[in-house]
Amino acid sequence: MDTEDEEIITRDAHGNILANGDSVTIIKDLKVKGTSTTLKQGTKIKNIRLTDDEELIECNADGMKGLVLRTEFLKKSQ
Repeated sequence: MDTEDEEIITRDAHGNILANGDSVTIIKDLKVKGTSTTLKQGTKIKNIRLTDDEELIECNADGMKGLVLRTEFLKKSQ
């Protein structure tokens, strides 16, 4: 079985499948390493990008570019 043929499925904290371009909401206050900024619960993040790791996504939020967030702290927005 080739591992290259397997597609990575990224899921949010509630088990919903995430795709590139989706919007997500933060479900817990998160401190951003390297800054004094905290992303507050309920913050909506648009246009996420999936990574090679099923537990991580890339995004831009509150003027910060290149954030990498763990999917366990996110829920898919409608």
